Amino acid sequence: MSSSLTCTKLTILTITGITIQIIGLSLFVYGFFPVKPALSGVSGAESFRAPTCTPVHNQTDSDLPPHNLKSLYEELSGIAPFDRLVLMVIDGLPAEFVLGKDDKPPPKALMDAMPYTQSLLANGMAIGYHAKAAPPTVTMPRLKAMVSGAIGGFLDVAFNFNTQALLDDNLLGQFLKIGWKMVMFGDETWLKLFPGLFTRHDGVGSFFVKDTVQVDQNVSRHLGDELSRDDWDLMVLHYLGLDHVGHIGGRNSILMAPKLLEMDKVVNMIHTSVIADQENGRGQTLLVVVSDHGMTYNGNHGGSSFEETDSLALFIGLRNHVSDYALYTPNTVYQVDIAPTLALLFGVPIPKNNVGVLLLGTFGSFTDDQQLKALELNSWQLLRLLQAQLPGLSCENSLCDGFSDDQGCRINKCSGNIANTICCLYLKATMLHSSWRLKDVSRSYSREDYSGIVAAYYEFLKTASEWLSRRVTDKPVNLLAFGVAAMMLSCLILLSLIFSFYKEVYNTKMQQCFDSKYGMHTWSLDETFVLGVILILVVSMGSSSMVEEEQYIWHFVTSTLNMLLLRKMMKSLLVEASQSLFRLYKGNKKISFQMCSIFVLIISGRTLRGWHQGGVNWTYLPDISKWLEKAGSNHVKSVQLVSGLLMISLCLFALSLSGSRRKISLVVGFSFLMFGLLVLQHIQKYQDNIFASSDYNATLLVQIIFAGLGIATIGTFVAYPWLMPICVSKIYSSYHSFMSGSVPIEIQNEYPLLELKNSLYLIGWAYLFCWCLLQLLLQQPINALPMLLLFVQILASLIYASNGGVHHKQWVEIAALYYLGMAGHFALGNSNTLATIDVAGAFIGMSSYSTLLSGILMFIITYASPSFFLLSIVMYISVDTSYLVIPQKADSEHLLKNMLAFPCLVPLGVNSIILTAYTIVLLLMRNHLFVWSVFSPKYLYVCATTLCVYIGVSFVAATVIYSYLVLALRKRMQGFSSIDTR
Repeated sequence: MSSSLTCTKLTILTITGITIQIIGLSLFVYGFFPVKPALSGVSGAESFRAPTCTPVHNQTDSDLPPHNLKSLYEELSGIAPFDRLVLMVIDGLPAEFVLGKDDKPPPKALMDAMPYTQSLLANGMAIGYHAKAAPPTVTMPRLKAMVSGAIGGFLDVAFNFNTQALLDDNLLGQFLKIGWKMVMFGDETWLKLFPGLFTRHDGVGSFFVKDTVQVDQNVSRHLGDELSRDDWDLMVLHYLGLDHVGHIGGRNSILMAPKLLEMDKVVNMIHTSVIADQENGRGQTLLVVVSDHGMTYNGNHGGSSFEETDSLALFIGLRNHVSDYALYTPNTVYQVDIAPTLALLFGVPIPKNNVGVLLLGTFGSFTDDQQLKALELNSWQLLRLLQAQLPGLSCENSLCDGFSDDQGCRINKCSGNIANTICCLYLKATMLHSSWRLKDVSRSYSREDYSGIVAAYYEFLKTASEWLSRRVTDKPVNLLAFGVAAMMLSCLILLSLIFSFYKEVYNTKMQQCFDSKYGMHTWSLDETFVLGVILILVVSMGSSSMVEEEQYIWHFVTSTLNMLLLRKMMKSLLVEASQSLFRLYKGNKKISFQMCSIFVLIISGRTLRGWHQGGVNWTYLPDISKWLEKAGSNHVKSVQLVSGLLMISLCLFALSLSGSRRKISLVVGFSFLMFGLLVLQHIQKYQDNIFASSDYNATLLVQIIFAGLGIATIGTFVAYPWLMPICVSKIYSSYHSFMSGSVPIEIQNEYPLLELKNSLYLIGWAYLFCWCLLQLLLQQPINALPMLLLFVQILASLIYASNGGVHHKQWVEIAALYYLGMAGHFALGNSNTLATIDVAGAFIGMSSYSTLLSGILMFIITYASPSFFLLSIVMYISVDTSYLVIPQKADSEHLLKNMLAFPCLVPLGVNSIILTAYTIVLLLMRNHLFVWSVFSPKYLYVCATTLCVYIGVSFVAATVIYSYLVLALRKRMQGFSSIDTR
């Protein structure tokens, strides 16, 4: 019977579906995550004048010399500015380390680590704020927010690894216009954002997180000389060591307190050198200590939790003593508020795209009139930005047009649409301010009048800032619709291919099976559940809580599926027993193997479930990893070494099951064993030095392991199909009983199927051994045992499949492997927040920073489990026999199609459903409160999982096709040589 779905047609349609999916995904991402709109140009003298319907652009600003421009700004603002600024950025410092949390001071250990800073706060010589950072909480977009006051797009998290020059209006550009000289020492991100701006600089790489010492010493070594100079106006110091300490050891690292003390000494040095002594002829200097973001308890960041967004803004050197400042009272502002505050404190225009609100507490030494002027300037700037975002917004001279006549301009309560509300609030503040000015002339104003004006201005500023912060560009509906339609079309193509092939396989079995129990198709409970899992996943995507705690779904799915398979095996055992004792004895061995495999899957799955309390909301609950870490690093290392030894032993045992005793197999096994021992040596010798700077010998050893594993794995893939024997009966007979299935003799004679089974087994084994060793090297030490359990699950799944016979459902087993891979993804401590990405492991074995290489290593670490199970499909094909139920006149294309259709299409189809469904969910949730903090990070993970599936399926398909073509060619050539000898 000739099939309408040929191998060529299947391949073309699959590639077409994937291509359409990639196009649709690209269009949707481009349309849904646009760069936020920014006004072109920079603020000038016009920002010190009230906005009008026909904006007046001062064409002479750029023609003025810097000194004259500075004088002009000072005259127009009416505010006496500070003269010099020291901006000290402590990367990753949570504000609660300095200011406490929930009306409570920081723990005594943290207070003792920063004694000088705490004394400044206690004596009213500094004022601190919890400056809430917007997600994603990574360095580059947070620096841009602090200097421009603008909130960038969500995809800035990707640009964080390849920073480009900041072209939007910003504080440093404004300082340059008035002739400031600027120097910078620290994170080289500043040099990338502002190329050519600094007269002196010493940049250090920000991503080499193993360095916690030299990275800060390179900054501090310049301090003594720079503080004695008077040829700079702005000095930027960006310390990275504390963030690196967090990435390696978490908040409670033993290096955290010493690092805080080091930062405290820097604050002491700057304050005593240039701030405490203001009679040095260098003018008034302000020290601003900020952090770009906080960190989770594990030391990571990128998400939207309080621990990650809790950044610091500390002002030291203000002219007023904040004696009535409640030291540990929650004083929460937004990180973007730093930009307008510094602009007005130093007498330059507020950046054009700023959405922040000035911190009036820093203006305590200014007169009431100057403070109200600062609020007015901030209001004018935000009103201009609102007019650009809301084209219908009335200008100042017609603000009352939107109100009814009986209201006039007497405003009590503002309501209506956003435009009317904003106009109303602005008008209310300006009217009160104008009335206050008249009273000021007659000296008849009261303190209540001043407080009322401040409250009115802040009501307008907060409302405008919140609306602008949430404001995103209008989504290009046509682009989004086309992207979703393309993904739906791709999903339908892949699902139709799965259904067509399933129907073909079912019809073939119907023709070749005469047993009545195969003559009628019935859906078993495990098949129904595998399909129901997809529905469960799709439904759960609409809940932000279920997205945050997705790990519970996958653990439930895998454990339930294992119980259903166990039920199925027990039912089969009872059926066999009821028919005849001889039949029970004959099938007992295979069923026993399968039941034991399921028990192993259940036990290992439950252990993995309890290893990490993943997700977002319940990470503080006790789990096995926390208990083991409390026992000490020596215990963790012991578990890691034992896990490594067991993993290597299991790999060698799995190699012995192939039954091959050929020299090539022994050579391959010995080479991987050698690299496995090198990995164990690295763990034993260098694991304790992880807190120190990069060790040359450790780096060299890791590079040797990387190169060796790559050569051994690629060499096995390329060479083994050429070197293994053809048509040697000993290999067939020695193939282990529970790792092979019955193969019709006519198929053996015509096609190299048994040779292919041996070849795929060894190549798949090489893939898994290589992946095990890579993960032992790259994963956190606490994850060594979970990796061992994942490998055990793979072996158990292969044993279950090898004893299933030709009538088991291949697509169910492939789907089960996919589900196990996703459950393992969360069991390793991953979640749907960016904060759980292990940055530290991405620099193991690297002597210098490389965006590409560190990105690849980060992907390998994060998607260790899904990739592991996808690679195991190569070995699964070698032990599976269900694809051997084929027509008598089958050709090579038919055999390849039977081997690859389900192993490739099922992961692609399941992932396609999840990707398409979540794309629609994200589109529906585009105005949800948690769209950027929950749903968008999850979508990035879905996209990355899609890439993982593409790569895994490509490896499987390439391995099978290459091995089959080489073996078929060799068998044909051997057949020709046999004819010639006759």
